[in-house]
Amino acid sequence: MGYVQEARENHVKKKVEEVTVCCSLVIALRSKMKAKALKQCDYYTSKYAECASGRTFSVVWACRKQAKELNNCLHEFTNDEVLEEMKKAYSLQEDSKRPIGV
Repeated sequence: MGYVQEARENHVKKKVEEVTVCCSLVIALRSKMKAKALKQCDYYTSKYAECASGRTFSVVWACRKQAKELNNCLHEFTNDEVLEEMKKAYSLQEDSKRPIGV
């Protein structure tokens, strides 16, 4: 294997590692974001669950108002803007952990 090919393979491996770490981070942040949203929207979750209790197919139209309220609340806490804020906060936190001059 030549030097150029080896350098390319190393470069590709590093890029794959970066993407893997980045994807893992995004998945972890999304999970954290969803958990926080569920906690923040607990009131609407309870209202929807109460309405849906004992229903099967009729839950779709009988609990439409509660479902819409729950979805609106969840969307408030689970959107791209919130995810970007979480990424920035994580980045700032990681930067503060690094020693100065590195």
